[in-house]
Amino acid sequence: RILTAFTLAVCLSSPGKAQQQCTNGFDLDRASGQCLDIDECRTIPEACRGDMVCVNQNGGYLCVPRTNPVYRSPYLSPYSNPYPPPPAPGPVPNYPTVTRPLICRFGFQLDENNQCADIDECASDSHQCNPTQICINTEGGYTCSCTEGYWLLEGQCLDIDECRYGYCQQLCANVPGSYSCTCNPGFTLNDDGRSCQDVNECTSENPCTQTCVNTYGSFLCRCEPGYELEADGVNCSDMDECSFSEFLCQHECVNAPGSYYCTCPLGYNLLDDSRSCQDINECEIRNFTCTSQQTCFNIPGEYKCLDPVRCEEPYLQINENRCMCPAENPGCRDQPFTILYRVMDMVSGRSVPSDIFQMQATTRYPGAYYIFQIKSGNEGREFYMRQTGPISATLVMTRPVKGPRTIELDLEMITVNTVINFRGSSVIRLRIFVSQYSF
Repeated sequence: RILTAFTLAVCLSSPGKAQQQCTNGFDLDRASGQCLDIDECRTIPEACRGDMVCVNQNGGYLCVPRTNPVYRSPYLSPYSNPYPPPPAPGPVPNYPTVTRPLICRFGFQLDENNQCADIDECASDSHQCNPTQICINTEGGYTCSCTEGYWLLEGQCLDIDECRYGYCQQLCANVPGSYSCTCNPGFTLNDDGRSCQDVNECTSENPCTQTCVNTYGSFLCRCEPGYELEADGVNCSDMDECSFSEFLCQHECVNAPGSYYCTCPLGYNLLDDSRSCQDINECEIRNFTCTSQQTCFNIPGEYKCLDPVRCEEPYLQINENRCMCPAENPGCRDQPFTILYRVMDMVSGRSVPSDIFQMQATTRYPGAYYIFQIKSGNEGREFYMRQTGPISATLVMTRPVKGPRTIELDLEMITVNTVINFRGSSVIRLRIFVSQYSF
């Protein structure tokens, strides 16, 4: 007789998909998510014809002779009658007696030892996986899967874009079936191949000429005091502090690498503030070359050796700095009665207007009044006399005077007495030494 078998029982679980796919002979049970056998003897009308009976199998079914007791017990479907009605009266068929053959379930075959051995569908190329999939042999069947870096979608293996899912901390490049991570400049890739670590440029190789400060992913260069960072952000150049302001030093600013210092001219000392200059009084410390007959007169930055006052005819010398012209001398009629010699110093460029000298009468006579004026030496009109009271006046500088320079002014006080009809004058011969500097 004929033994007919229909079976294909492989349950495939597709990586990358949430739902399983079942092969022919099985149906997915949505409640349990498992592939359950289909009873073809119930679902296929007239699955077996003639004198054959349907026996359900796991993943298929068998058609066996109805009267052959060899196949009745192990293979009869629970829905088939194990005791069929006796045949109608007639001649009894004479079937040859057969021995029971060894039948292997689906996915297995007899080997040389007459044992059921698993069929490797992947090695025998009898699988139905498409070219994008890989075949994985299982006991009694096979499954179709995708290699790492791919997922199964509608029967096709599609590349997984790992960069889209943030596999890399910084830079990601997707390639078929894989990905590659790299880091931004200033970072290095860790051993995990995904995360990045900051590179300390200052310790590995100091790129700065002076001070290096590491930052996240980069670095900064700093310069020491007195230096400034160049446009390249790496090198430091000396800062010319003297060009920033003219008030850093009272006299002269000298630039030095990374700093500056102040100097003073000859005749001055630098003060403790390292910027101001103080005049050296050569006369006081007796650092001068005047003769014993001369008088040392200190002025800012230097000194002058003054000769003694010598009165000219018709004047007579009253003391070391005063000359008088006697009234009984006819030559004194149009001359000032007295000439008083005075000396003063002044710095160059003194601010104006500035009161620099005061003059007043020593005696006041009844009926007399006084007139003050500059008699000579004011050709540049840099001074004028401002009367401050009945017997006093002040010499005012109206224009800045630059030194070094020596100015000699005759300041005249005219006395007018209307009671006795008297008019006379006295002169102060003022010598002004203007220093070279403004300090």
